[in-house]
Amino acid sequence: MNRYKSIIIVAPTIDEKQQKEIENKYTELINENGKIEEVKNLGKKRLAYEIKKNKEGFYFEFDFKSKPDFIPELERRFRIDDDVIKFIVVKRED
Repeated sequence: MNRYKSIIIVAPTIDEKQQKEIENKYTELINENGKIEEVKNLGKKRLAYEIKKNKEGFYFEFDFKSKPDFIPELERRFRIDDDVIKFIVVKRED
């Protein structure tokens, strides 16, 4: 299993309950296919440039271990989630 870090930016229009639901949804998905090491809700931040007509977004950071064949599925789920406006998944070397 490899170590990964994923950061997602979620639409600023969601409330605190929806933030927790998104965090739990992706934590469960990752735990089904690997192991979560740490999840951080980094809060609402101003974006460097407008994304899908949003100037702000909620940032979430997931540190986890999984097999490489799970990453395309995780990215697919991020892509089809209407609340996720931007995401990145990178392999950690440490």
